[in-house]
Amino acid sequence: MTSSNFLRRRVLLASLGAAGLLLAGCSDDAAQTSFAAIDITGADYATGFSLTDHNGQPRTLADFKGKVVVIFFGFTQCPDVCPTSLSELAEVKRLLGSDGDRLQGLFISVDPERDTPEIMKQYMASFDPTFLALYAAPDALPELAKSYKVYYKKVDGPTPTSYTMDHSAGSYVYDTQGRIRLYHRYGSGAAALATDVKKLLAQA
Repeated sequence: MTSSNFLRRRVLLASLGAAGLLLAGCSDDAAQTSFAAIDITGADYATGFSLTDHNGQPRTLADFKGKVVVIFFGFTQCPDVCPTSLSELAEVKRLLGSDGDRLQGLFISVDPERDTPEIMKQYMASFDPTFLALYAAPDALPELAKSYKVYYKKVDGPTPTSYTMDHSAGSYVYDTQGRIRLYHRYGSGAAALATDVKKLLAQA
């Protein structure tokens, strides 16, 4: 084989290899599931927690293996965003029908000064008895919020106890293996979240 033929053959093989990789990449992309929420699969934040629920039981994501977990940060005296989000999550469970038992709603308070476990237990019961509120002590909350990239800030009211809280309004969604997968934006609706949860359950 002449040197020119050898070079042409190498160029041809390299081109075929690149084309094969390109086709494989397209095939993988086509196989990927698309979600209504923001796909954050593989993120290095919102990877887990170690907290106590409103019943006094220690909890981590491992406790909910086999379920899709949705976490929302808020506070019980929130006038609109929090009750709207938790009501939406309860509607998602209803829309899932028989798969509703495979959804776990979790609420983490950004107001540990007022949101005692007893208060949070009553609050969660008004949305769904299977949803759990998680308590982070005041000194542990800043680091937890940072690990989730959650914003919160105390806003003073006319009296020391009448303050409110500004906070992030989206929800984090985990698959049945406890891996962070999605960020569901506030106001996206129950139907969109239910569809995404169904897709994650189908992947289990």
